[in-house]
Amino acid sequence: MNSLSQIQPANVGIAKIAPYQAGKPIDELKRELGLTDIVKLASNENPLGCSPQASAAMQAELAQIGRYPDGNGFVLKAAIADKFAVEMSQITLGNGSNDILELVARTFIAPHQSAVYSQHAFAVYPLVVQAVGAIGIEVPAQDFGHDLVAMAQAVREDTAVVFLANPNNPTGTCFSEAAFAAFMQQIPSNVLVVLDEAYVEYFPEQFNSLKFLPQYPNLLISRTFSKAYGLAALRVGFGLASSQISDLINRVRQPFNVNSLALAGAAAALADEAFVERSRVLNREGMAQLEAGFTAMGLTWIPSRANFIAVKIDQAGRHTSQSVFQALLQKGVIVRPVGGYQMPEYIRVSIGLPEENARFLTALAEVLA
Repeated sequence: MNSLSQIQPANVGIAKIAPYQAGKPIDELKRELGLTDIVKLASNENPLGCSPQASAAMQAELAQIGRYPDGNGFVLKAAIADKFAVEMSQITLGNGSNDILELVARTFIAPHQSAVYSQHAFAVYPLVVQAVGAIGIEVPAQDFGHDLVAMAQAVREDTAVVFLANPNNPTGTCFSEAAFAAFMQQIPSNVLVVLDEAYVEYFPEQFNSLKFLPQYPNLLISRTFSKAYGLAALRVGFGLASSQISDLINRVRQPFNVNSLALAGAAAALADEAFVERSRVLNREGMAQLEAGFTAMGLTWIPSRANFIAVKIDQAGRHTSQSVFQALLQKGVIVRPVGGYQMPEYIRVSIGLPEENARFLTALAEVLA
């Protein structure tokens, strides 16, 4: 009897997928190197944690832990609808915003159709496209950011979805309202545009995407509570779109895909604007701290409008992102190598607390020396 499985994936795209690599967990590094004092600046988490109001709401919800969550997420949807002036029928809740991206692919991209995304863009876009057996069209970046003109031109007759990230991960680049408006005018109405705004809260004055929703029924805005709201462990995100688009996605969405603690915590976090503002201030100060440190070391970086920054560490052909990443691990500092994003000369660093940023800068200087 043949011991090898004869079961094959439903489409060849699944076999070709390179699994998503998350930031290295602190506990894993402790086990590997026996370190106890570790700074993690790898996964773009909020160094302040989450809102005290969110913590209190989750503690209160523990009394109902034996019950299934509200499958429709009424309380959280109501809070989102009020906050962003949309109808509840326009909202889809997800197990993180990654869930929204996958639901979009499963709902709107058929095998042998195509989807457009940018070079250096979030790794999940090609993953979800491959998973449904579709064709990914990667458009070369412009100064590490989205070339919206070229992306509009890349749309084909078989294109079902265009994925945009603003700000983009891992580069931190962003595009303007005017550039986006011009882009949308070039996109056929039967092509869904997904605007991924996981980091939008850090520089909200840059771009008001919500005003485009009434104008474009083929637009979906994806957001998350994992970054500025500090609820990464809960995995809760949401999509905003027309009622028709949201209805189709919600037919595919798994029941109870957002748990009770996440629903309660996210609704409370949304109301705590003071905490989000504290997070913004800390982020801007931390960004300035890292930029000053890079300047002192003679390093260059990509200007960022997120809560991370990509810095070029290979100034003389001596280093790669992976080698610097490994050397920093030995010093108890976790960052993110981005060679997989076709950026082998860069590492991505999350903005941490002042003392965490300082420790990273000291460790980096030692490694590069």
